[in-house]
Amino acid sequence: MKNPTIKGLLTAFVFGMTVVPVAAETLTDALIHAYRNSPSLEQQRLLLQIEDDDVAIALAALRPTVSFQTEISGTLTEDTVGTDAVTTDASLRLILDYTLLDGGQRRLRFGAAKEAVLAARWNLIEFEQTVLLDAVNAYLVLREAVLIVDVRESNVRLLEQQLRAAQDRFDVGEVTRTDVAIADSRLAAARSSLAQARGQVDIQRQVYRLAIGKLPSGTLAAPPPAPELPPSLDRAQALALQVHPLILAGQHNVTSLTLLADAAEADRLPTVSVQGRAIRSKPDVSTVVGAITGDVPIYTGGRLSALNRQAILNAQAARAALQQTARVITEDVGRAWANLEIARAQIVANREGVRAAQLAFEGFREEALLGARTTLDVLDAEQELLDARTAVLTAETDALQAVYAVLASVGLLTTEHLGLSVERYDPSEYYRTVSNAPAASPSAQGSRLDSVLRRFGRN
Repeated sequence: MKNPTIKGLLTAFVFGMTVVPVAAETLTDALIHAYRNSPSLEQQRLLLQIEDDDVAIALAALRPTVSFQTEISGTLTEDTVGTDAVTTDASLRLILDYTLLDGGQRRLRFGAAKEAVLAARWNLIEFEQTVLLDAVNAYLVLREAVLIVDVRESNVRLLEQQLRAAQDRFDVGEVTRTDVAIADSRLAAARSSLAQARGQVDIQRQVYRLAIGKLPSGTLAAPPPAPELPPSLDRAQALALQVHPLILAGQHNVTSLTLLADAAEADRLPTVSVQGRAIRSKPDVSTVVGAITGDVPIYTGGRLSALNRQAILNAQAARAALQQTARVITEDVGRAWANLEIARAQIVANREGVRAAQLAFEGFREEALLGARTTLDVLDAEQELLDARTAVLTAETDALQAVYAVLASVGLLTTEHLGLSVERYDPSEYYRTVSNAPAASPSAQGSRLDSVLRRFGRN
């Protein structure tokens, strides 16, 4: 869909102040600034790094531990004749611990941590979509508010002319004082609406600063052509089930919890560990000790069984949540698509309304000069024309918002898909500093979940 252009210059944002001409700010500029300077987005990136360190912690459990201990002790003895003797002992220990066999629970937890990181990365992309959609809405609504000020300023100027014409006709006896009073009343109401429209601009400027991170540096340029959408609602919903960040995050979350359930089951298997100690004690005695230890849980009061059941239920709950997420995403796409169709239909109807209202106003004004219409008829026709023009602006804004809402609902409102010239955040950069990065491809469990979602999509 091509974005319809709107003639006219945007008014200055701060009224009564000298405006220095500056380049118009584009929607692309706003999106880039929002992506680069969002504190909430930075917070999500830091939270992702916490997940990265969980992998490093899980990886550490697979490795041996080496510790150093020192001990100094003193003993006071007293014999039968009252002689005191003090002896001291000192030792240094280097201890190595390594688990040889644990039923695979540590490796399973390591895999679960890696899947959790992948889920967090997709959740970060979903949050980026929210930031970009807020920026789009703030830009479009502010621009609409400014354009409405233009329309209302034009209306005030026209009503001022109507009032002068009514006054002139009253002076020559063509109309009554009532006609002048009606024109004066409409002008006062128009000025009030103009003040309200200017106040709305001030409000939307603050919303813009919240979403973008700064106030606009100048006028807002017309938005670029709307991004391309899938050809149909069915295609959009099917694509959303394949690429939406929340779907992909949910798949990795289910896989992570399934691996944790397997790890909880493995906790009941035997554990074999080896320990080596090198001891240096006073007076200059060196000892090396090695031991292999086996641990078989026999009775834990039902604790391990309860933990295993909890882990299984968590995985099952995550699967149910993923199916519900798929339903919600499908509904979101359908809702956004319907809003887009409504806005497009309203644009066509409201443009026709503007054309008809313009003809009616011009006709009423000519007929009033001939005495066939009253001043009130002309003012009513002018109000209808104003309402029609405002409705067109609102419908055009709604249509553009709906386009970007469809993209977000599908999962395509990303810096990459929009083609923004911005350095994209690399979620694996910090990860590589703490461990080996996890593979980006879904696991076997994730592939099985894909087939479940495809069946859901057909239903």
